[in-house]
Amino acid sequence: MSKYCRRTVLRSAAALTGGAIAIGYGALALGGPSAAAPLKGNPRFPFLEGAFAPVREEVTEFDLPVTGRIPRELNGRYLRIGPNVLGLEDPRAHHWMLGEGMVHGVRLRDGRAEWYRNRWVRSSSVARKLGEPYPWPVPEQDYACNTHVIAHNGRILTLLESGPPPYELDGELNTLGPYDFGGTLDGAFTAHTKFDAQVNELHAISYSPLWDHVRHLVVDAEGRVTRTRMIPVAGSPMMHDFALTQRHVVLFDVPVTFDPEAAAAGDPVPYVWNDKHPPRVGVLPRSGGQVRWFDAPRAVVFSHTLNAYDHGHSVVVDVTTFPAPFYAGGRGSGGPGATGTPSLDRWTIDLAHGRLRTIRIDDRPQEYPRINDALVAHRHRYGYSASAAEMFQAYLTVDGAVPDRAFHNALIKHDLVRGSSEVHRFAKGAAASEPVFVPASGHGAAGRRIAEDDGYVLAYVHNPDRNASDLVILAAQDFGGKPVARVHLPARVPLGFHGNWVPDAVSS
Repeated sequence: MSKYCRRTVLRSAAALTGGAIAIGYGALALGGPSAAAPLKGNPRFPFLEGAFAPVREEVTEFDLPVTGRIPRELNGRYLRIGPNVLGLEDPRAHHWMLGEGMVHGVRLRDGRAEWYRNRWVRSSSVARKLGEPYPWPVPEQDYACNTHVIAHNGRILTLLESGPPPYELDGELNTLGPYDFGGTLDGAFTAHTKFDAQVNELHAISYSPLWDHVRHLVVDAEGRVTRTRMIPVAGSPMMHDFALTQRHVVLFDVPVTFDPEAAAAGDPVPYVWNDKHPPRVGVLPRSGGQVRWFDAPRAVVFSHTLNAYDHGHSVVVDVTTFPAPFYAGGRGSGGPGATGTPSLDRWTIDLAHGRLRTIRIDDRPQEYPRINDALVAHRHRYGYSASAAEMFQAYLTVDGAVPDRAFHNALIKHDLVRGSSEVHRFAKGAAASEPVFVPASGHGAAGRRIAEDDGYVLAYVHNPDRNASDLVILAAQDFGGKPVARVHLPARVPLGFHGNWVPDAVSS
């Protein structure tokens, strides 16, 4: 067994030169509803300030105030996860992606917002820091998952890539323990799954710095890993996301690779930009067979998948991309660093002629793209993405110097058939998180086809007037109009990663 696991790969093991200065929560003002201020006389740490600032407390609040009317058909939980560092001693040794996972949830039922809760995922280390018992066997690689929260087979699962198993939660966000899919998961899982609703399969691509390959996993409707395929990949790339179609799995082999020397030196995130690692896109048949690799553009770096589908002898993939190079470990900001902002692109892989074509769909800064999840792996028309000013400013920060470029806060709806878009804008300081589409239910006569965008878009948005967050509910077919409802939360939800709507049929 190599010495490189998630604990050593994604955690600093080296003391800072020149003597460590203990800077605790008090100095950084990382708690309560207020935004944290930068340290005077010290470099900025944008991923610990403002909209990113971690919260100190777990909060439970019932009967939340609402502006507008919550649609009565929305019965379930809106959940989103992100890093929320616990017990920070020195921000210079910290990286945003290493923060312990915290889930934020709002329970909606019959037109009411019944509760808001935020809870740290109880890994063994989180339980120890909170002075609580850890009642389960400690996994070989254990971490408080912080990247995604999904529902599958009646379970709520928090996810993290490259090593640790998922953690399961109950409907009130309490941790039920690590989850290995009934003993069928062997090794790492993923932060980004793809669920093909038409065949009831959950797909994953997992990677690890311990492996000379990546793995394609298929989880069945009973929650068991029924198929594992190993795809040889050299250089240990960070394969954060992938794409799925009805017939294919699409892999993104990017030039962000594991660096053993950086790990040995104590780099918190020892994945570095590697000019010697050529970017590629792999197409793997779902039915079996070998992967086909295609050269990918060197000028951009894949970030997240909107969706993908088969089109004749081609595979169409809509993705957000950053301009190259991309620095996963950052550039002295305490988080990932970029040389520009992400845009929405379309990559068309021509399987008949062996080539890949790219077009820019929208060059406005945007991330965290989503669709109506019923269409994952199938042709879609609409997509939704988020633009958060503080996120882009943080990504462009170098050695504590925040750029003076202005960005906007908004959610964007794309019509990929007409080539048009609608924008729902928010105020300055109102950072918007990932948008999640929730389909309408009970509309129309029996047998009438429901439109792809017949439903709602939900997102946590910071409310600068209250220094807390709102759950904003938009009518997807009136995207630029006034929100259907704003649920006023009692706390901030820091800018984080991904989430989902979990209907009552799953979470009750």
